[in-house]
Amino acid sequence: MNLRLTPCLLRGTVTPPPSKSYSHRALIAAALAGEGSRLENLAESRDIDATRRCLKSLEEPGDDLPLLDCGESGSTLRFLIPPALVLRGGARLTGRGRLMERPLEPYFQLFREKDIACSLQDDVLTVRGQLSPGTYRLRGDVSSQFFTGLLFALPLLDGESVLTPSTPLESGAYVDMTLRVLDRFGIRTETCGAGWRIPGPQRYRPGTLTVEADWSQGSFFLFAKFLGSPVSVTGLDPDSAQPDRRAEQFIRQLEQPGDLELDVSQCPDLVPPLALGCALRPGTARLVNAARLRMKESDRLNAVAEVLNALGARVEEFPDSLLIRGVTSLAGGVTVDCRNDHRIAMMAAVAATRCESPVTLLGAECVEKSYPSFWQDYAALGGQIEEV
Repeated sequence: MNLRLTPCLLRGTVTPPPSKSYSHRALIAAALAGEGSRLENLAESRDIDATRRCLKSLEEPGDDLPLLDCGESGSTLRFLIPPALVLRGGARLTGRGRLMERPLEPYFQLFREKDIACSLQDDVLTVRGQLSPGTYRLRGDVSSQFFTGLLFALPLLDGESVLTPSTPLESGAYVDMTLRVLDRFGIRTETCGAGWRIPGPQRYRPGTLTVEADWSQGSFFLFAKFLGSPVSVTGLDPDSAQPDRRAEQFIRQLEQPGDLELDVSQCPDLVPPLALGCALRPGTARLVNAARLRMKESDRLNAVAEVLNALGARVEEFPDSLLIRGVTSLAGGVTVDCRNDHRIAMMAAVAATRCESPVTLLGAECVEKSYPSFWQDYAALGGQIEEV
């Protein structure tokens, strides 16, 4: 789907969809608890569909390793590998787009240490073996998702385990989110230095969880407001464990005069709207510690720079950072490829509100990965959209 966006400010009130990150975790914990849980306000998106589909495949009886189709969801892939080893002795996992190119080395290294067979061939990852209680050490600077996957599985083992990052943990708030969900479903963990002690064996108990609104998706409208659109964003919990609640802190920093250096290591998903905000403020801003963005749905660091520059911004790309020199307005009047990346599409949509000429987006349907109703919400706020 290709869309032409005519520049205009957005006006009105919007409530972001339920948190995708919480929904993944709630679905997995509820599945491990068996029947009886009550989950309310779950997110609906392609990524959540992937987690539902894979959990169903894990539950289907059979002696063969189940085939788990993870779509394009990195969370689904990384979260379910350890539970699959505990529940079924392994699995075959596959996906689409760039999913099977995304880093898995922390698991691979761990599996070599634990004598778990692991191979990736023709975009199918096969893991076979059994996890055993013990010490689990893995890098913390690749993705916190590996820690979440192990935290789901280790309580089910028949003895105590210790999970520790061997390098500083990035996006650690996502692990905090996992711990909150585990606690809701009866799983105990204890902080142990920089890591966690996980007693075993434990059993998941049915729980009740209402999923809060998504700061990651809501941040696009928060930055639209920063850029001049009179938009009110409701439903976001200021005490949320979601790391992207930092959007408000970043906006306060952008509102202050002068040059900035902003560390995005703990909230990399904020880079697209944050970079747009930096592009339209006076002064120079550098977004640092952003190398992980190169292995998202797109090379997101490159995509942010290319799309914003095409619209008229001044963004310079470095291996793990962006240098952004502010401009007063964006020219627009161009066609940009969303690169099959939902966050690039939403960034470009907000950018169009400050362009001088219409912007055409190629592949705008990619928002369905995380925010299927984005274009309806955008239009309800007065965004002028024409399918071409």
